[in-house]
Amino acid sequence: MARLAVLSYHTSPLAQPGTGDGGGMNVYVRELASAVARQGHEVDVFTRRDSTSVPTTQLVEPGFRVHHVAAGPARSLERHELADHIKVFTDEVATYFERHGAPNAIHANYWLSGLAGHRLKHELDIPLIMTFHTLERVKADHFESESEDRAHQEAAIFACADAVLASCDVEAAQFVTYYNADPARVRVVPLGVQHAFFAPGDQRAARQALGRDENDTMLLFVGRLQTLKGVELALETLITLRVRGRDASLAIVGGPSGPDGNATLARLHRRVRDAGVIEHVSFVAPQSHQLLSTWMRAADVTLVPSRSESFGLVALESSACGTPVVASAVGGLLTLVEPGSNGQLVAQRDADVWADAVEEVMNDNFNCSMSNSAVLLSQRYTWRSAAESLDALVVRLMEAGLVRC
Repeated sequence: MARLAVLSYHTSPLAQPGTGDGGGMNVYVRELASAVARQGHEVDVFTRRDSTSVPTTQLVEPGFRVHHVAAGPARSLERHELADHIKVFTDEVATYFERHGAPNAIHANYWLSGLAGHRLKHELDIPLIMTFHTLERVKADHFESESEDRAHQEAAIFACADAVLASCDVEAAQFVTYYNADPARVRVVPLGVQHAFFAPGDQRAARQALGRDENDTMLLFVGRLQTLKGVELALETLITLRVRGRDASLAIVGGPSGPDGNATLARLHRRVRDAGVIEHVSFVAPQSHQLLSTWMRAADVTLVPSRSESFGLVALESSACGTPVVASAVGGLLTLVEPGSNGQLVAQRDADVWADAVEEVMNDNFNCSMSNSAVLLSQRYTWRSAAESLDALVVRLMEAGLVRC
């Protein structure tokens, strides 16, 4: 049995995805930690306390605990404030290790956690496994730059991490291209999907349960409302389809996130009003797994118009529900969406091209052949498989010498 310390500094795995900084990373940390614990290991997740109401330690299930570490004010912080409290967070985690014993390995998630993991590795001689989720140089190349200092910090973590996890071959190649990562230390560990929740079902029943029109073409967007996720392109696709005469609607499931989140939401509302589609666009609060899967079963097509995406968990979850996907041809989406099989990939950010892709998918899925293919494709991905890969990696790192800066 191994002990694994998981660092998730800036967002808790228990937080609801779709709001604030909560997204696919929350799901990743929670589901992977749970799957590793079910392999018989001890998993302690450390996250910054952002509320006075949460307990110091919360048992999620046998072998899986979440520790809320006091580091800065117990409230949500803006992204630029988070770096100010990394040192205190790292000190507190180190104190925990002194009192309860050091783990066999550290798994840091996102670059801020990587800063803490990098320091702890050297102080305690513990192997460091790193999952970045997003990378500054990749985002800058596809969207916009956030911080050159962040890129330098990421490069330092790449140079010292004993293993860096990629979700797919596309992301692994980006590590080498953008950060000169050592390919020998890059491990491809695909994400999984919770098949107990995300599974095919009766579309009509799902729409009845949600109070949706049973006859229109229902589009779905799931994610944080920010420019990076491309929600405005999803809205323009709906508007274009209605201009063409298709009876279509759009459900937007998620909340504002990041510094531009509220501005993005305001622009969406203005555009909905100006285009006269108020009755055909629904803004839905972030949903739990159980409810989100119902929305996916209800939809005809899920839109994933992200400008950059390391994996694209929404696309996988949608496929598991039998709902085809139209997605941007970027990052991990290139792996998850097989054109003509479970959806279409679109390289352009043009609403007319996206509307064409939606209509093509609708035509191809007339006899549900694409829905069936989507479900079969999703079955390749399980959290148990991801946990087994991580387990084998931890064992190997325990036996090997540490990488030195």
